Amino acid sequence: MSDVIFKAGEATVLAAPGQYTDAMPEVLIGSVNGPVGHAFASMMGQAVGHTRFFAIRDLNQMARPVTMMTTKVTIASSEYVDLLGGVVQGAIADAVVDCVSEGIIPKAIVDDICIIVTIWLDPRCADHAELDKKDLYNTNYKAMKLAIERALKGEPSIDELIKNRKTIKHYALDGVVEY
Repeated sequence: MSDVIFKAGEATVLAAPGQYTDAMPEVLIGSVNGPVGHAFASMMGQAVGHTRFFAIRDLNQMARPVTMMTTKVTIASSEYVDLLGGVVQGAIADAVVDCVSEGIIPKAIVDDICIIVTIWLDPRCADHAELDKKDLYNTNYKAMKLAIERALKGEPSIDELIKNRKTIKHYALDGVVEY
């Protein structure tokens, strides 16, 4: 039985120049018998525009711990679905499995915990004629691994957040908020 009850993490990995492949997963990790497991089970239905599905590496290769993916952006095209359910899904599943193989997630608890991940996939990806699918894979893979690691380590710590409160601000607030 796992003592991981409710851990949250996020990460951002920016795209190569000229791409729309930034990755910003937000993860929730916890016991299948706790609040995360209950939330996971309640997500088994579908919500219009926000498809939910397991992270799989390929046919018959579901990641462990079981991982439920959903989107932060409304799905509007079959091209978007193909990217989300292909390149991004594979990257997320590979990252989960590699977190186990590298000891970030203890192998002994993979059947006792589950992961919920919300995925950012820029809607412009679907129509981008020169989309770099390798970059899309790499940003999502790296960000997912980092988000899992941060969740399980409780990063950033409250001390780090307090220390950096007046020196780091959200990029969208540039010129809006003065410290």
